Amino acid sequence: MKTESPTQSTRQHILDVGYKLIVAKGFSCVGLSQLLQAAEVPKGSFYHYFKSKEQFGEALIQGYFEGYKSDLDTLFGNTSLNGYDRLMTYWQRWLTAQTQGCIDQKCLVVKLSAEVADLSEAMRLALLKGSAGVIQRLTACITAGVEDGSIAERDPQSTAEMLYHMWLGASLMNKLGHSPDALDRAIETTKSVLQPISKA
Repeated sequence: MKTESPTQSTRQHILDVGYKLIVAKGFSCVGLSQLLQAAEVPKGSFYHYFKSKEQFGEALIQGYFEGYKSDLDTLFGNTSLNGYDRLMTYWQRWLTAQTQGCIDQKCLVVKLSAEVADLSEAMRLALLKGSAGVIQRLTACITAGVEDGSIAERDPQSTAEMLYHMWLGASLMNKLGHSPDALDRAIETTKSVLQPISKA
């Protein structure tokens, strides 16, 4: 069994504590002193692992997407479900996470996308690269669904991009309006886009 070294453990602890703070308050509103106090580590320890707060933010995003994509691989690798059911399970989990206060803190992309786009090029690119990895997995699952007949014949790549972008937008509106209406419409639209037209 592989165990983390003290160095890896301390670095991950800083990331874990920062993750919760930033999801709750935003990247700009979390100062370094607040992060260090919450993590109970000295400033020297932080700079041993991260050259700057921006590099910390980049590492935070990269780590988030590693876990997120691993969860997706598990879900989309479940061949006991057809492509459509795998995708709808994913979207339903997204809706639940957004409407029940970001369960397990799964709101980092929604929280940071607008905030850091003009603030940090490195963080923007990390978000973009991570999102591209998610879209790639959605594309593969849509392709599988088209092949097994559970999803309508569509271009998988453009469909994956459109749905992912729609859900990001709906999540932002959910935060602005404190109402699940946009997410409810997103799930209904997703169903109508993916479901094959029944033949009488």
